[in-house]
Amino acid sequence: MHNTFFTALALTLACSLTMAAQSASPASKLSDKSIVATNQPSKSFDNANAVPVADEFVIGVGDVIAVNVWKEAEISRVVPVRSDGRITLALIGEIEARGLTAKQLEHEVSTRLKDFVSDPEVTVIVQEIKSQNFNILGQVQHAGTFPLTHPISVLDAIALAGGFRDFAKTKSLYVLRQKPDGSWTRLPFNYKEAIKGLSPAQNLVLENGDTLVVP
Repeated sequence: MHNTFFTALALTLACSLTMAAQSASPASKLSDKSIVATNQPSKSFDNANAVPVADEFVIGVGDVIAVNVWKEAEISRVVPVRSDGRITLALIGEIEARGLTAKQLEHEVSTRLKDFVSDPEVTVIVQEIKSQNFNILGQVQHAGTFPLTHPISVLDAIALAGGFRDFAKTKSLYVLRQKPDGSWTRLPFNYKEAIKGLSPAQNLVLENGDTLVVP
């Protein structure tokens, strides 16, 4: 009778273990699928290091750009624009980047890659801007050189520099701008008039190489 009891107990335990294994099986398969899905390459390009630029921003010498080709890791890379205005990518070699917007460069790279890659999907992101900048000097909180990523007026620049210091001569600001012939012109700016809406034309948009002086 004892043997019969232990035999029944053993059968019950065996059945329980079998049922537990069967119920765990779908979860295991789901887990395996999750791992496979996780290991698939992501179509989303990591743009954590991207510089927010206007769509019309024109790439220039010294700028650092990230070129990502979907599912083509050996082609994707971060490259600086050389002094000759070009970058070099695998398969297509040298390509002119200077003078193009990011969207235009995407189109150019995609067109060149069609001979090697089926339906290439290209993303171009500007990571560093060194080709276009302006300066702010004098009595501001944060003087220095700033990248010109999008249209910036004189008032925008003052705000970007943290505002004036205590003894700034806010009626006597001026922008130094170089002319095509190499000479310089001085463009006056009266802050107190500008914030009252007077002479709005003096709140001009800064250009590459401009220097805003706050005496």
